[in-house]
Amino acid sequence: MYPQLSLYIDGQFIHGGGRPEQDVLNPATNQPMARLPHATREDLDLALSSAQRAFETWRKTSPLERGKVLRKVAELARERAQDIGRNITLDQGKPLAEAVGEVVFCAEHAEWHAEEARRIYGRVIPARQEGVRQMVLREPIGVCAAFSPWNFPFNQAIRKICAALGAGCTIILKGPEDAPSAVVALAQLFHDAGLPAGCLNVVWGVPHEVSDYLMRSPIVRKISFTGSVQVGKQLAALAGSLMKRCTMELGGHAPVIVCDDAQIEAAADMLVGFKFRNAGQVCISPTRFYVQEGAYDKFVSRFLSRLQKVKVGDGLLPDTRMGPLAQARRVTAIAGFIDDAHQRGATILAGGTALGGEGNFYAPTVIADLPEDSRLMTEEPFGPVAGLVRFKTIEEVLVRANSLPFGLASYAFTTSSKNAAALSNGLQAGMVSINHFGMALAETPFGGIKDSGYGSEGGLETFDGYLNTKFVTQMD
Repeated sequence: MYPQLSLYIDGQFIHGGGRPEQDVLNPATNQPMARLPHATREDLDLALSSAQRAFETWRKTSPLERGKVLRKVAELARERAQDIGRNITLDQGKPLAEAVGEVVFCAEHAEWHAEEARRIYGRVIPARQEGVRQMVLREPIGVCAAFSPWNFPFNQAIRKICAALGAGCTIILKGPEDAPSAVVALAQLFHDAGLPAGCLNVVWGVPHEVSDYLMRSPIVRKISFTGSVQVGKQLAALAGSLMKRCTMELGGHAPVIVCDDAQIEAAADMLVGFKFRNAGQVCISPTRFYVQEGAYDKFVSRFLSRLQKVKVGDGLLPDTRMGPLAQARRVTAIAGFIDDAHQRGATILAGGTALGGEGNFYAPTVIADLPEDSRLMTEEPFGPVAGLVRFKTIEEVLVRANSLPFGLASYAFTTSSKNAAALSNGLQAGMVSINHFGMALAETPFGGIKDSGYGSEGGLETFDGYLNTKFVTQMD
């Protein structure tokens, strides 16, 4: 059964009490499964005060103690992955194997932050004068407000929670109201792992109302947001006006460049799986496919052949390889991209239509002969649609790939070390993968540039946004 949903404030799971509620729908059927309580103004005030109170103690705990909690969370996440994953499939839609894999994979994030918390080092700077000692200290910034999205509800939330807690901060998290079960499960994991009350608080509500209230509170000193460029810019502007630190992981429109000398069939096989993972609802999903002229026909043939094996259906069915879109509005949005491509004379090679039935199902879609100013080549589709175009030279394709304001992820396939160097150096993105997909690991930084945001989650950079730097100089 789908779980009861709740707020989690000051170590207590809270539901009912006459609070406003909203339906949570199964995207495979559009039928309601549960009611999600929204936080009242009093609930938000309690979350803020409890986070501030808990910070005064948690900031002084040993990194070893923080690490024990994070390691226990990793252990419990693996034990409960099947149940948590099933509920993610029910409210978000992705196939069960993907959902369970998301939970298991993310246990590593808890372990990584547990290890790196022990290595938040300061330093001693040699003085110019005898009797002077100069030190740099790294101290937790304070109470953090985090906002996580629906496409990877467990993954995106746990990254923010672990970074804040590992650094010695406390956190108030507003997760995705459309797919809330994973965040409620995370609250239960940290609760059962022994995290002190108030260190983690989970609230729900009308997104812009909750974010505005939390960000304007003088208690909150750091904001972390994953979501659209449009909303991210609004939140960053507000945070800037309040002089509050931000980590922004915003949208992308990732180019993938397939050179003549690439292993064409292997590249096509990998790209089909990666493109249509989570129905293309992935910020780092490859969306603009630039294929060099000599490889184009072979690549397209293989890509379409492999695409035929992608079975669309309810994520709980064992043979499903792509589930429904997460909301009905996503079906309408994808249809808009297809209509624009039709009007501009592009060729629909596969898909291009919504699928019948109760849920939000859309056929995996491939479009060729797209003009550079078409919507699909300029706007992030965030869905199961790939645009294929030809290119001639590396110099030309780099100009085209870098022409948009996005700069999150990019991909390239080549067997030439010269091409690989030119592409890795020339692509304007926070993350570049050559001949494979090697992003989003716990030990590697994840983040973008340009309109795709700033700051990184994961890797050695993971705590940078959660720490203040204090310089201390003392004379004997």
